[in-house]
Amino acid sequence: MAQARYPLIDETTDRQFFVFNAIVSSLALAFIAYILLVRRAGPSGEIDLRFLPGVNAALNSLATVFLAAGWVAIKRRAVRVHKRLMVAAFAASALFLVSYLTYHYVHGDTKYQGEGTLRIVYFTILISHVLLSMAVVPMALSAFYFAWKRQFVRHRKLTRIALPIWLYVSVTGVVIYFMLRGGGTPALQ
Repeated sequence: MAQARYPLIDETTDRQFFVFNAIVSSLALAFIAYILLVRRAGPSGEIDLRFLPGVNAALNSLATVFLAAGWVAIKRRAVRVHKRLMVAAFAASALFLVSYLTYHYVHGDTKYQGEGTLRIVYFTILISHVLLSMAVVPMALSAFYFAWKRQFVRHRKLTRIALPIWLYVSVTGVVIYFMLRGGGTPALQ
C-alpha cells in the first residue's frame, strides 16, 4: 500500500534509516541526559571552557540565520542555495551540540540566578527549549533523508513542523544564554 502512495519508497531502506535514526537520536539523548543529570563536572582545575557558552550562542545564532535563509531560498525556488544553507544550519547545530556537551562535561550545570517573574519566564523558556530540542535531531535527519531520496512531498510535510521547532530551539538557546548572563551567573561573565 505504501508503494502506491509513495512510488519512490524502498520499504527496506526506509526501515533501516528509521532504525538508524532512532538509535542515533536515542544515544544522543541518553548521552545528554547522562552529562546533565548523572555526571558531575570534573575538578575545576582541569580546563577552563567558560568561553564556550558564548560560542554556543553564536552557533545557535548562525543556525537561525541559515535556517531562515534556507526557507527564503526554497520559497524563491533556489534549490541549490537551499541545500547548502540547510547543510550549514545542520553543521552549526551539530557544532553547537558538541560544544554544549563539552562545556557541561567539564563545568557541569549552570544555575540561573534571577528571581521573581524573570525566573518563571526563564524556566518556561528553558523547559520548552529542552523538550522541543529533543525532536530536532530525528526530524532534521528525516528531512535530509526524504530530500536525499527525492521524496519531496514527505520532506515538505515534515519540514512544515520541523522548521518552526528548529528555529524556536535555536533562538531560545540564544535567549537562555543572555538570560543566564544577565542573571549574574559568574561562570558566564
